[in-house]
Amino acid sequence: MTPDSAEVVVVGGGVMGVSIAFHLAEAGVRDVVLVERDELGSGSTSKAAGGVRAQFSDEVNIRLGARSLEAFARFGDRPGQEIDLHRTGYLFLLSDPDAVAAFERNVVLQNGLGVPSRMLEVAEAKAMSPLISTDGLLAATYSPDDGHCTPESVVLGYATAARRLGAVLRTRTEVLDIESDAGGITAVVTNRGTIRTSTVVCAAGAWSRRIGGLVGVDLPVTPLRRQVVCTEPIPDLAPVVPFTIDFASSFYFHREGRGLLMGMSDPEQEPGFHLDRSDEWLPRLGEAIGVRAPGLLDVGVASGWAGLYEVTPDHNALIGEAPGRFLYATGFSGHGFLQGPAVGEVVRDLYLGREPEIDVSTLDANRFAANAHRPELNTV
Repeated sequence: MTPDSAEVVVVGGGVMGVSIAFHLAEAGVRDVVLVERDELGSGSTSKAAGGVRAQFSDEVNIRLGARSLEAFARFGDRPGQEIDLHRTGYLFLLSDPDAVAAFERNVVLQNGLGVPSRMLEVAEAKAMSPLISTDGLLAATYSPDDGHCTPESVVLGYATAARRLGAVLRTRTEVLDIESDAGGITAVVTNRGTIRTSTVVCAAGAWSRRIGGLVGVDLPVTPLRRQVVCTEPIPDLAPVVPFTIDFASSFYFHREGRGLLMGMSDPEQEPGFHLDRSDEWLPRLGEAIGVRAPGLLDVGVASGWAGLYEVTPDHNALIGEAPGRFLYATGFSGHGFLQGPAVGEVVRDLYLGREPEIDVSTLDANRFAANAHRPELNTV
């Protein structure tokens, strides 16, 4: 049964929503209710590649990534869940002189913020990731703190702890409307009843634009299908494979069981809620593999899936609060899973009126109206 009142209603049960619910409940906020239209983690989170990193070009993203890496490392103690964290490092392969110069600047910025990233010679990159072909490569960057873990386990850990702390999480509960008056939000109307509340947090990922529209807030989030495949077991696969990214093509892979998880962006993908798998991108994937890891062309594909990126115009998140106690954390453009722990802390502090440890004021959704875009270079 859905509660008829709440101090805060969180919309969305992916990693962002459950992290926010956990951090609010841990801070003593009573009557936190999270509503999810499907099952917890069933949206973009369950389709994520699971990468966690702090190698970004934007200072805010570096800080959010690094803070989240600290939380992932302690996740077994707080909130208390095994998440299969593998700190194999992220390896960005660079084949364009302008990209090399940009990543050199990024490494300086990252190092200044405590991230142990560094530039590598091509031979060093090959030694770390022997499956790659070095043809055309000029340099690489690497940070040993980065890696990957299991998104579903992160959701389970936060959800279990949030419930233990008194939060109510309701699945199969879809938001139909948000009611308000001159004083602000008064209720959230769902398919399972109305919840009286004065505060809503939108963490609805690719579905956020509609939620924002219910209170007259423009959240410029566009859904964009991204797909991944998992290979069959690969004989003699190295026990440690860094999360390897060919920056020019966005082709990436990391170890998944006895095989590899692989993916890349598709420049021909039309925006929209395309949740079905399609083979149309596979020739482009094969071409990228042929250039950067040709030995993988002979490896069979065992499985794959499609999910949604929640893309904003500058590929940076929307985090902030609109008048009337409507908070939002969405539009992460492919790096939401890895920033979930830190963003949960930030939204908690915004709700409580505290100064967040990480200043996210530049990620306010109003930046687009003010033409203050913050483009993020290190996207995959």
